[in-house]
Amino acid sequence: MMIRLHGFAVSNYFNKVKVALLEKGLPFEEVYNRASKDPVTLALSPLGKIPFIETERGPLSESQVIMEYLEDLQPEPALLPSDPWQRAKIREVVVYLETHVELTARRLYGKAFFGGTATDELIEQTRADLVKVIDAFGKLAQFGPYLAGDRFSYADCAGLVHLPLVSLASKTIYGEDLMAAFPVRDYLKLLGERASVQRVNADRKAALAPKR
Repeated sequence: MMIRLHGFAVSNYFNKVKVALLEKGLPFEEVYNRASKDPVTLALSPLGKIPFIETERGPLSESQVIMEYLEDLQPEPALLPSDPWQRAKIREVVVYLETHVELTARRLYGKAFFGGTATDELIEQTRADLVKVIDAFGKLAQFGPYLAGDRFSYADCAGLVHLPLVSLASKTIYGEDLMAAFPVRDYLKLLGERASVQRVNADRKAALAPKR
């Protein structure tokens, strides 16, 4: 059975998994799903979250779990090094980026991107929290030239999709890119040379284009 990847092309976590699938050359089919809570979706992803995948052995949800599965399923080309310590350090970068930086910045997404509202108190507190977690993330991220060192890894699958959103959200809300201390633009330009990234970026752009 070909892997079926559920989600949609504007979702950052969907695109993280999609880049990994493309990098590994694994055949997959995309299934459009905007985190529906219908019975069919909930049978495959118990909280109705995307992305999730269907495999010949059953469904699997949560993007980082899926990433680990893909690495075990097809170790080459590797998105994690063989050394246990180096593997752990890459996982550490991903956790800081997603659990601390991206989840904090997500408080701003409604107002920044979707015309929503946010209280002055929330905006002020989020800025303080973002400064703190971005500083912590910066102590781990290498940009050397890739996020976790000199080789593309699954930290870059995460960096590709999250860092632009954090930068844009903070610039939109605060008039200041809170990621400006890091070479995010050069980093994204480097990633943009990869065929997998070009495919994901093109599909996201197409999904965002006004429907005629």
